[in-house]
Amino acid sequence: MAPTRDLLRGAPLLLVRASTSAVLTRRALTVNDTQKVTLGVIAAYVVGIALLWNIPYVRGILWPFKMLVIAFHEFGHAITCVLTGGRVKSISLDPREGGVTHMQGGRNAITLPSGYLGSSLIGALLIFCGFNIVASKVASIVVGVCFLLTLWWGRRDWLTILTILLAVGLLVGCWFIANAEALRYVILFIGVMSSLYSVWDICDDLILRKVNSSDASVFAQRYGGSSQCWGVIWSIISLLFMVAGIIAGIAAFPQDLEQQRSDSGKFIPTF
Repeated sequence: MAPTRDLLRGAPLLLVRASTSAVLTRRALTVNDTQKVTLGVIAAYVVGIALLWNIPYVRGILWPFKMLVIAFHEFGHAITCVLTGGRVKSISLDPREGGVTHMQGGRNAITLPSGYLGSSLIGALLIFCGFNIVASKVASIVVGVCFLLTLWWGRRDWLTILTILLAVGLLVGCWFIANAEALRYVILFIGVMSSLYSVWDICDDLILRKVNSSDASVFAQRYGGSSQCWGVIWSIISLLFMVAGIIAGIAAFPQDLEQQRSDSGKFIPTF
């Protein structure tokens, strides 16, 4: 009978723990007013980018940000090349919204998908940080460092240099607007753009236009399958990254806007 008594005594404790865990989970995923505004901004960005992406004559508004996201794409190739033992020779951005990373060595099975998936992961992380002003400050510093690395690899290409310098200038300038509150919305926009660009670019190149010269087509030639199949898989992963970034942002940053402003004033304050 002793084991039964022990189980009965332990049951209330288990129920308390389970109940506490459930409460914490519900609390973590509760959306407050500030987060509702952030979600609304993300939704507006998605709709705005989708419209601007397809409307003739005005789609040029997104051109600087497209070039910015392409820099993320090429950085994904470059950093995974270095991490897998390769060497990056150069990075170039094309005014017609393209880019190329010249690499030597590295593991192609990792470096080929890392352009799309890397930029999507960066986008998800930026969306996550965009839920909080201080986190946006940290993200802008990391992004700035990544841009400077890309600038080093692409130092011979004038468009790469101009795009990256303008991007860094935008981030720095936003630090001085409303104690960096504007930076949060810029980080959010770049994050949404980066997350969705991979999906739309894959659809344009592989599903709609069926362009053969792409990362997915090269991957399919070397490792099997079709470029369309890999494109769909990578698109799904990109969307999952974005959803994960939103959920994580809601769970990690429950502070209201006033608290965020107060915290921002204590972390590398600006005027």
